Parts: sequence; C-alpha cells; structure tokens
Amino acid sequence: MKSLRAVPLLLLVAACSGGGSSSGGEQAEDPVAVDYPIAFVRRQLIKDDEGTLEPDSVYQPQDFFPGAELVLKDRATASAAETVITAEVFTGDYDVKDLNTSADGQRLIFAMRAPELEDADDDEQPTWNIWLYDLETKELKRVIQSDLVAEEGQDVAPAFLPDGRIVFSSSRQRRARALLLDDNKPQFSALTDDQDAPAFVLHVMEADGSDIRQISFNQSHDLNPTVLNNGRILFNRWDNAAGVDRLSLYTIKPDGSDLSFHYGYHSQETGTENSIATFSKPREMPDGRLLVNLRSPAGVSYGGDLVAIDGINYSEAYSEAGGEGDLVGQHSISFAEVTTDGTLSYHGTFSAAWPFYDGTSRLLVSWSECRIVEEETELLRPCPETIGEEEEPVLADPLFGLWIYDYEAGTQLPIIVAEEGEMISEGVALEPHTEPTYIPDPIPGIDVDGDLVQESVGILDVRSVYDFDGEDIAGIETLADPAITTADERPARFLRIVKAVAIPDDDILDFDGSAFGRNRRQGMREILGYTPIQPDGSVRVKVPADIPFAISVVDAEGKRIFEQHNNWLQLRPGEVRSCNGCHTSESEVAHGRADMQLESAWKGAPTSAAPFANTEPALQAEMGETMAQLLARIVGEVGLKGDIHFSDVWTDPAVRAKDTDISLTYADLLTEIPAPLVCLDNWNSNCRSVIHYEQHIQPIWELPRQVVDNTGTVISDNTCIACHSPVDAAGATRVPAAQLDLTASASSANDAWFTSYAELLVDSPILDLVGGILTPRMRQETDNQGNPVFETDEDGNLILDANGNPIPVMVVVTSSSVLAENAAESTFFPVFSPGGAHAGLLQPAELRLIAEWLDIGAQYYNDPFAAPAD
Repeated sequence: MKSLRAVPLLLLVAACSGGGSSSGGEQAEDPVAVDYPIAFVRRQLIKDDEGTLEPDSVYQPQDFFPGAELVLKDRATASAAETVITAEVFTGDYDVKDLNTSADGQRLIFAMRAPELEDADDDEQPTWNIWLYDLETKELKRVIQSDLVAEEGQDVAPAFLPDGRIVFSSSRQRRARALLLDDNKPQFSALTDDQDAPAFVLHVMEADGSDIRQISFNQSHDLNPTVLNNGRILFNRWDNAAGVDRLSLYTIKPDGSDLSFHYGYHSQETGTENSIATFSKPREMPDGRLLVNLRSPAGVSYGGDLVAIDGINYSEAYSEAGGEGDLVGQHSISFAEVTTDGTLSYHGTFSAAWPFYDGTSRLLVSWSECRIVEEETELLRPCPETIGEEEEPVLADPLFGLWIYDYEAGTQLPIIVAEEGEMISEGVALEPHTEPTYIPDPIPGIDVDGDLVQESVGILDVRSVYDFDGEDIAGIETLADPAITTADERPARFLRIVKAVAIPDDDILDFDGSAFGRNRRQGMREILGYTPIQPDGSVRVKVPADIPFAISVVDAEGKRIFEQHNNWLQLRPGEVRSCNGCHTSESEVAHGRADMQLESAWKGAPTSAAPFANTEPALQAEMGETMAQLLARIVGEVGLKGDIHFSDVWTDPAVRAKDTDISLTYADLLTEIPAPLVCLDNWNSNCRSVIHYEQHIQPIWELPRQVVDNTGTVISDNTCIACHSPVDAAGATRVPAAQLDLTASASSANDAWFTSYAELLVDSPILDLVGGILTPRMRQETDNQGNPVFETDEDGNLILDANGNPIPVMVVVTSSSVLAENAAESTFFPVFSPGGAHAGLLQPAELRLIAEWLDIGAQYYNDPFAAPAD
C-alpha cells in the first residue's frame, strides 16, 4: 500500500462553499468534542487499472478494496497526533471498514481483510474478519482467534451488545449450514435470492469469538446491525424474493426472535427526483431519531445525504400511500441540498456520519465538496451554484475528508482534509454514551416452552386470515357460526407453509439454470406442510425453527386464494409469533410491527366459559380467544401435516349435521409421491414435499387411464398423452388435441425441458399439419394501427420480390399458456371440474399436486442437487 499520511489543514474556499465552515471562517478547535479520541478509515480512491473510479454497492458487502488503514487521533482536532493502529498487522494492501465503539468509549470494533494472496484461487483468499482495539491497553486483536473458524465466512459490520457480546453480519450462515446436513446435503453458504453471492445474515458471538450463533435467516442480505437504546437490533434487510427488491429497516431481538419490519419498505424512491435510495449505515441519534446515509444503492459518488428518520412515529416516508402527501417520516438534516443520484450536488456528498453524544446537534462526518473539471484548462474548481441548460459539467473525483458538522447551527469544521486520490471513508468518536437496555435471551422452561425448544419449533398464531389491515373482509363472525356458514362456504380452508431452498454457488454444485423453470426469480421451494384454517380464520401451528418460510392461504382444493407472500419469516425455537391477519403487497400499514399494529378485526370469543355460537358444547372458550387458540389450549399445540385433511370438530350436531371430511393425500397418487414414505404416517419438522416436474408431474400425463368393459376390451383411452401428443396410436403425425403436447420429448423452447412443461407454461406456436409435417402457423405482422407490415430496407423503402410485390413480414401465431402464475387463475383446472370437458379424468390428489406445484412457482426442479449438471 502506498504511504498514507496526514494532510496539512488547508481549508480552501472551495471546501467551504455551499454551507461553509464555522462563522467567520476561523478554524477554532471544537470546545466540546475535542476531549475524546476519534478513529477513521483513510483509503485510496477505488479505481481500476485504467484509473476509472470503481462503483461500490450496498448489495456487495464482500467487496474488497485494498489500500486502507485505520487511524486513531487522541482528540477530535486537526492538530492532534495520528496513530495508524493497523500498520503492524499486515504488510501490503489491506482493507478496513464498519467502525463501531463500545458504550464506554474504550473499545473500537471493525472489519478488516488481509491483503490478497498471489496466485491463490478465490476460495483460498483471506476473508473479512472482526477486529477489536482496546484504547486503554492499546491491544489490537482479531476477535475469533482460530484461523479455521475465522475463515468460515465473511464477517462484517460488528456492533456491541449491552452484555459485551458482538452482533455482526456474516456469510458463514452457521445454523443454516448445520441444518443442511438434516437434508442430506453438504454444508455451504446459500446464495442470495438472485443467486448472485452468498447471503450475509446476522450472527452473535461472545467477546472472545466463541459461541457463534446465527440469529437471522433471510435468503438475501441482513446488513449493518446497530443496537438501539431499547436493546433491539436495527438493521438493513434486503427483501429480494420472487422479484421483490427492497432494502429497508427491520429490528430483531438479540436472540433472533420477534423479527419485525421497522421503516421504509414502501419508501424506496425518496432520493433526488424520486430516484431509488437506500437507508445506508443506520444509527440511532441521541434524540431517538435514526441517522442514515441516504444514497444510491451503487455508484461512484460513494455517498449521499444526511437523513434523520422518525422511526418512532412513522413506518413510511410519506403521509399517504404510494409516495403521496407530505414527507413526514424522514428529513434531510444537511443545511443545504444534497443530491443522492450521482448528479452534481452543490453542497457536496456525505459518505458516513457519526453522532456526538454531548447534547449538541453535531456529527462527525465524511464529506466531499462538489468539484468539477474545467473543460479548457482541466483544472479543478468548486461547483458553480447554477449550471446552464447546455452545460454538461465533468465531476471531479470525490475528496472525502473528516469534518465536525453542526446541522442546526449550519457550520462545519475540518478535522482531516484528504489528499487527491484518497478519501476518509468513515469515522467514529470514542465517546461514552448510555448503554442500551439489556434484553436477555429467553430461558427454556421459564420464558419459553421447553418442549418447543427441544423439538426445535416455534408457534405461528394468526387471529384471522380474513383480517386485512384491521378490516374484516369476509364477515368473520358469520363465517365462524356453523349454523350460518358451512365449511364449503368458507373460502380459506388451509394454510400452506413453504420453505426456501438453499442454492449453492458453482464451486459447490454447477447445475443447469434451466432447473429453476420458467421464472428463476422464484428460486426453489419446498412445502413444509398444511394446517386447517379454523372457521373464524384463525391458525395456530408449530413451524420448524431457524428456517426462512412463507405462508399461503389455500382453498379446499389446495389452490392459493390470496397473493403470494414474498417476505421470508422466521421463528426461533420456542418462539410464539402472533399476528392479527393478512395484508396485500401494496399495503403500507406497518404489518408485523407491534407498536403500530392496528386493532384486530376479530375480537374472538365474546365471553368465557361458553362455546362459540352453535359449536360443540364441550369446546368452552375464554374471552378473546380465537378458535385455533381454544383448540391448542384443550388438545395441545398441533404440527403441520403433509396432506390436506379436514374434519369438522366445531359444528354442534344438535344444530345441524357436521360438514363432510376432506382428504387429499399423497397416498392416493398412483405416481411417485414428492415426500419420503416414512413421512406419510409420521409427518414431522424434518419432512417436506419436494416436487420435480419430470419426476412427479410428467408421470401424471403418462399414467394409463383406459376404460375397459367386462371382457377387458378397451372402450376408451383417457390417458393424457393418448390425445395430447403429435403422433396417434398408429404412428401417424397429427396436431395434438387442443394444441397441447404433453409428451416427454425435448422442448423446442428449451431442450432441457420436456415439451409438456413448455406447452403448459410458455406461449407456444399453433401448429398445422401441412404435407404430413407439423408446421407453425404464420400470419402477417401488423402495426399499432392494425395495418399490415412489409419488409423495408435501411432507408425505409419497400423491398419487392421477383414479381415486384412487397414482401410481407410474417410472424408465428402462438397460443397462451394453459397454466397461469397460480392455480386459482389457470384455465387448466376448470376443465376437470364438474361440467368441464375432462371432468373426473384426473383424481383430486393429482389436481392437488399440480396446484401446489404451480402455486410455489412451477419450478422444473426444487432441489439443485437433483438437477442435471451444467
């Protein structure tokens, strides 16, 4: 690494423009903050071999930018001496980031990565590790002493918990890796939902690096943890399942329970000109607001604006949904306008900020003035206050220095002015502040149910799936009364729990990407099981702990009736997680945040020591209980089942006859079932349904369904491929019935798929039999006005054929796919319903299997280790 040195304090006019220094321009020492040491990271600007700035990205926490050092000043003044505390640890270019301090101001914790090893493969390179510096003893050490354990993953963004433990973000995924062994898979760190890089999730360890525990189980990143005054951990969560792409603020307890949304899920476009901006590097301010660096997710500006979020009173930025109304949840605290989209920002740009805890409105900030390069002279000068419409200024490289910034007084004082080619990327003050509240881990048998902990499950408790953001959408009291509503009249019958499947990187398993099927964004999914939804819409069920799961509300046939749930939930062992009901993806109600949760639309039992209206007299409720809570109290907590079963336990037979049972079982399938045989009679937390198209769906189309008379003569052949194939029984070519080919031949759309898969899920050519050959039907293309389109040359002139006639542009005529995004909206299933053309030709268990496979994403494979190699 080149020598990095302190820069003489030269406060240029350009550095003070657009906000200025202290009033009068004098560089007086700060009268309060000078008594505490500060630490900061000085680094070379991130450039490629050609000298072009490399973009940084909040979605790439593993990125390594060599050329940094950690510097300590004993006072927050320009004249204070500097000590490079990382100088003796490594030789060469290393990297440092994510500074944090203990509440007593005596310890500094951070992430550091050793220099790259020459001629070593990527998996042999050093990893990011957590390091600790003690101000009193001047000891610098890696927290995890064992090289083997330290290199298990990339560890970044550490923060101290009140009891001395450390929370950090890591790709080691310790608990998730261990659980892979239960699935007979090798241990590996799973990729993010977009399959780009290993997911970083939250872990906690002792101060000596022992007892590392994973506490969050997202399928994408959980980043930048910081401990709030109330003891909860605030962090950035990247929700990225099924095409969702939101980086917002969540909170969680130190043991990993009570994961809750906190702020900004629907406030992603609060940057300059409504551009996408992230709430980066959150930290609680002394007044309870959250200080964030509002910046573009990626770019070469390396920063953004200083924004304070009122997360106590608001969960979104605007007073009205959809980004309408007043900006109430967050406000810029910069004393002049700062842009966040990489465009010219007259007041400069902030890379990081740290609050002082001295009762003032001052911050320690990494700030770069706005500079442009003069076109004629190539000299650097401050950005002008106005830019002409015809001007396209060239932005100079950023020049981040370290400043004391008073956002209320409108002043800033320089501590370090960076040299060209360098930047101060972040800084902290080792100043004592109030220790956050200590939240102890729950004790099994005292704070949480010991049996649930032993079983490694939690409890999901939903008051009513008919409660949408506090509104009763279906008439819960009426649905709950068997005298008024039968089971067949209730739309929501079962809750399906779906688990994300961990996807390895290519070094672990290089499989063909076609295994994901038509939509890679859906990833791969396993079904953990089903549980009945009670008449009032309530659910209470045991769910395996320490896994990412999502829920679906399904009807009596196993078809999802509400939109897909695209946020990963989690339960810790013994945790009981309660929620009032459901919400739509566009709802901006703070769903799951206890302090902002709307009052439940369902009050539950109106009184104690009495049954619900017209239900079994023996089922005596307690006031406020839901039906599911009542059953759990009387018969015990229930677990998930692999099959869809319903038996009427509610209807009082003195009022009317009980409702008919429902049984949609895998055992009724005549083809291979998607679950282990041992699980059919004893479904437990290690059981799940794993559906592969070739193995479980295609055999349905090929299963013989011949109807014979008493003599064994075939009267009719209802085998699917008997009609839905391009060749008849005599071997003659034909157009498949309904233009639907359900055979297992290689698809022309993707030769890794069966033709049937593509025909069901992708728009396919309509075929005609021409001269004994199946030929795609063609038609002439038309423009937006319906006029026929002809071939033209590059000048737009018609191209004529040999007879002098214009040549029409022909396109293939296609038919729409049979299966939609979910079973309920597909045209496939009504064909097999009573009155449909194929009524009764597929069995209920088969239709259930097809429906659940479609609802979870219609993947070609749902286990990467079952997929073909690439």
